[in-house]
Amino acid sequence: MRVGLGLYRHMLTRENYDFARQAGATHVVVHLVDYFKGTNPRDNQPTGVKYQPWGLAGDPAKLWSGEEMKRLRSEIEEAGLALAAIENLDPAHWYDILLDGPERPRHIENVKTVIRCMGEAGIPVLGYNFSIAGVCGRVSAPVGRGRAVSVGMDGPADEVPIPRGQVWNMVYDPNALPGALSSISHEELWRRLTRFLEEVLPVAEESGVRLAAHPDDPPLPTMRRQPRLVYQPALYQRLLDIAPSPNNALEFCVGSLAEMTEGDVYAAVDRYSHEGRIAYVHLRNVAGKVPHYHETFIDEGDVDMIRILAILKRNGFDGVVIPDHTPQMSCAAPWHAGMAHTIGYVLAALAMFEAHPETYRSAGDREQGLGG
Repeated sequence: MRVGLGLYRHMLTRENYDFARQAGATHVVVHLVDYFKGTNPRDNQPTGVKYQPWGLAGDPAKLWSGEEMKRLRSEIEEAGLALAAIENLDPAHWYDILLDGPERPRHIENVKTVIRCMGEAGIPVLGYNFSIAGVCGRVSAPVGRGRAVSVGMDGPADEVPIPRGQVWNMVYDPNALPGALSSISHEELWRRLTRFLEEVLPVAEESGVRLAAHPDDPPLPTMRRQPRLVYQPALYQRLLDIAPSPNNALEFCVGSLAEMTEGDVYAAVDRYSHEGRIAYVHLRNVAGKVPHYHETFIDEGDVDMIRILAILKRNGFDGVVIPDHTPQMSCAAPWHAGMAHTIGYVLAALAMFEAHPETYRSAGDREQGLGG
């Protein structure tokens, strides 16, 4: 098991690579999407406004190139790290795959091109979130330990529909006509995902790239009047059953699984790590279930993180574990402090497992079933 750090596009600097190494990480997961384009990243965090979009999507005519990816990988390796994955596609490059619109054929080719470029650059995993509403509906408040500011939900987020020209909580067409997206059924969204995987997975297999699906965050059946795919643990299996390929994998978010109202997060970790279906892990702790929960520091909350890590260790998981996000600590570098705290916790747990193997070998009998 390897410990990594996720970095947003505006954070892809030597300073942050050095921070990752200083904190004990060996790998990074990078976001090439500029989620905060046209905004100040510090100002565009979850607030009391549930439906504020993050920012503008990228240039629809400018795909990420193989040269850009090779250069990024070289910079990361020069800092003593390894590039484990790229997380998320830019809505500008694939919005009509999600919406089943007229640009869909071109957008499918966009995704295929990105995957081929990743293969050429030696980047093994593409994380994605097949969602129309995306990550939305969260608010922030000083609810963490010591009044640390953290994100969560304080009720459903379905009453306000998504405006035209917006998908995945980003604006891809600022000049879209007034009005809202039409609601679709759950089965229609599953049909769109199935077509996507059928067309794109063969290219991923040829390129040596695993597609890693993130569960819905927050995991509610609908968000902003649009259906969600993986909002209960058992629905991960439906996604995997679409294609048995090892390249159809999971971006396993422990926090999202813990927020779900059904199932057992420990059973899910056990099953999919044992089966080798987890590409990499997002690690964060939470208190509560949707639609009323908040994120906590790694060492508190409802999830026994030592047990999670022990299951992964017992099952021989050799992928990357990264902190997802953490409460903001009261200091000059709130994000860095929170990440260092989580990485230190994970490294201490892994050191304990190495010194005392019985602590993970006796983590309990293998969990049975996923519930729901």
